[in-house]
Amino acid sequence: MIIGVPREVKDHESRVGVTPAGVHSLVAAGHTVLVEHNAGELSALPDDEYQAAGAEIVGSAQELWRLAEIVVKVKEPIESEFRHFRPGLVLFTYLHLAPARALTDALLASHVTAIAYETVRDRSGALPLLTPMSEVAGRMSVQVGAVCLEKSRGGRGVLLGGVPGVLPGNVVVLGGGIVGTNAARIALGIGANVTLVDLNLNRLRELDDLFAGRLYTLASNPYNIERAVRSADLVIGSVLIPGAAAPKLVTRAMVAKMKQGAVIVDVAIDQGGCVETAHPTTHSDPSYVVDGVVHYCVTNMPAAVPSTSTQALTNATFPYLLKLANLGASEAIRADAGLAAGVNAYAGTLTCQPVAESQKRESQPIATLLSL
Repeated sequence: MIIGVPREVKDHESRVGVTPAGVHSLVAAGHTVLVEHNAGELSALPDDEYQAAGAEIVGSAQELWRLAEIVVKVKEPIESEFRHFRPGLVLFTYLHLAPARALTDALLASHVTAIAYETVRDRSGALPLLTPMSEVAGRMSVQVGAVCLEKSRGGRGVLLGGVPGVLPGNVVVLGGGIVGTNAARIALGIGANVTLVDLNLNRLRELDDLFAGRLYTLASNPYNIERAVRSADLVIGSVLIPGAAAPKLVTRAMVAKMKQGAVIVDVAIDQGGCVETAHPTTHSDPSYVVDGVVHYCVTNMPAAVPSTSTQALTNATFPYLLKLANLGASEAIRADAGLAAGVNAYAGTLTCQPVAESQKRESQPIATLLSL
């Protein structure tokens, strides 16, 4: 199998889809790995390391996409990459299709087999390829939120941890999944007052035990959310419905009642965001202000720490990539129900029901298409 690793082209996306260690294992298994020139440079992985591991360095993205049977990336293709799509190509990457109708249309029109990291499941039903980047984004959310709170960045000028004689800042985390748990851990670690909101009371009990009562927990409903965000210095949106658009938990009216200079970090922005006033931003222009509230809504937050993020991501994705290469996409999907759950588009058909519901279009289960 010919595996292609292109250089990422999304704004300030500095991660890479395969490390030299992964290349070494793929080549040892008899596969050819093509790596675009400087694909790993921003992750401190230069071309010579890839060559030493057995990769062939390709000078252009066009050539790489043309030759590869499987293209493994980090972020969803942007419009300039749609022209590379073709029938028979297997694309393995984060896709986040629910809010991305144009990308969905392009994948379906070109009959690409598109497997999304964020919907692959393991035997327990968890999302193993989303977890590492959720850990990074959750921990980063407090870090970037603290910076945005600085007066020079438009924030309230609040130090989240406070100092002796001065109360710490208030952090509200919406969602008790991987992102929310990691955000809460870091916020508590720097001394902030932290309230975590979730629908699942059993999860709130688990978190209360995990953090030994240091974390305030709150059942999710519009009344509680409005009261919590009104008193918050930093709100972190970490809601996830796998494959589907995130629900809008914080309304425009709620934002208008927040403190002047408060900060929202909407980590759910990849799936459309859980704050009504949120829209995607980039590392080049990461924040904006609505009703005096600073919004940070970068869609690829972990790209700011690419060395850590690339290693964490590829640790999780590589076993699936090797299975796709060894068996071919159709057989690998048949052999692994969790990988099958990652298929969002197959032979011109949308196969992810949450995406179909978000976009109000038809879908068919991959099991039907492959007679599983």
